[in-house]
Amino acid sequence: MAALLAIFATPALAQSDEMEFDEHFAPFDTKPPLYRPGTEEDAVDLTTITPPREGHNVIRSLGRGTASYYGKRFHGRMTANGELFDMNAMTAAHKTLPFGTRVRVTNPVNGKSVVVRINDRGPFIRGRVIDVSRAAARKLGMIKRGHASVQLDIIG
Repeated sequence: MAALLAIFATPALAQSDEMEFDEHFAPFDTKPPLYRPGTEEDAVDLTTITPPREGHNVIRSLGRGTASYYGKRFHGRMTANGELFDMNAMTAAHKTLPFGTRVRVTNPVNGKSVVVRINDRGPFIRGRVIDVSRAAARKLGMIKRGHASVQLDIIG
């Protein structure tokens, strides 16, 4: 044990380790250039920026699929996230998206779209990608048919 301590206490070994370490890294006295706001390279041309549509930024497109809706039969029942289902709220069920995710649902046939919040799991019918509340279905124009082809976008 004493021999082991003697090896680590040797100043020559400690100095050579420090030298080797310093050779691999830049000297500490070099500094990156200072950031100076207001310089020409910092300027942004505001005419080239396109404002987000409807006040929401699309984070990711989920593609197209078939949407259905659910209403009176489930009104007042517990949803998968623990809140009561309100058929008059702008909510929806999705199989995998996290609860609270906001999704823009667009009906490409009539151009109508709504933003819904995911608060439930489903749909459990093959081929469907989202179940929207009755209020969202009314705004999308899909009440009569019961389902519609839609475009889904996660928004922020």
